Amino acid sequence: MAGHSKFANIMHRKGAQDKKRAQVFTKLAREIQAAVKLGGADPDSNARLYRAIAAARAQSMPKDNIQRAVDKGGGAGGENLEEIRYEGFGPGGIGVIVETLSDNRNRTAGDVRAAFSKNGGNLGETNSVSFAWKRIGVIRFPLDAASEDAMLEAAIEAGCDDCVAEEEQHVLTCEMQALAEAVTQLSKKFGEPASAKFVWRTDIAIPIEGDSADQLMKLLTQLDDLDDVQDVYSNEEMSEEELARLSA
Repeated sequence: MAGHSKFANIMHRKGAQDKKRAQVFTKLAREIQAAVKLGGADPDSNARLYRAIAAARAQSMPKDNIQRAVDKGGGAGGENLEEIRYEGFGPGGIGVIVETLSDNRNRTAGDVRAAFSKNGGNLGETNSVSFAWKRIGVIRFPLDAASEDAMLEAAIEAGCDDCVAEEEQHVLTCEMQALAEAVTQLSKKFGEPASAKFVWRTDIAIPIEGDSADQLMKLLTQLDDLDDVQDVYSNEEMSEEELARLSA
């Protein structure tokens, strides 16, 4: 399935070199706040909050920052964050899904629209991209958490559909409704995962290379750098040579 592809991983690795750590923490804190507002401050009974805190810990977010985000989400002074999904097309007709948490719909829409228009893309209507995609659960563990065979066996027992080794992580996929129980079972064996979340994936991958690939990277990077943007998904397909060029 396409979605968070090797190309997207390249973009995130390069972006991490320049992105301020504070910006990463801001996005994590927003997700924690939104989770608390929707399901309460107890991660044991709020699966979304559990996943958000696990993601924050995986990024070495200080405990005090995490607690402040929990407190802010449950207090009267917290931001009124709205979940908004944008869909559009990048260079070469690549489908792009952008998930945001915003306290100002007009500002966020303007920022996302500007990113598309400045980088050879165009913003589409709701479902213009996602109709051909599927929302699934993805759990990630470090490679040293277990051997590939042991992780695969545990993944199947926990109700996952697939388990592959990707760069420095085991990547397990499952249906959305199976995610919470799978995380619970796997955490007992391997400790907390590096991340556990819902993502968008599709079987439709579109080839892209050259100038269009460069422009697409600029689009994805600009979107990812927006404070209101939580996740960006795209369905490009690239040759090993093109991936090596972009990685250089």
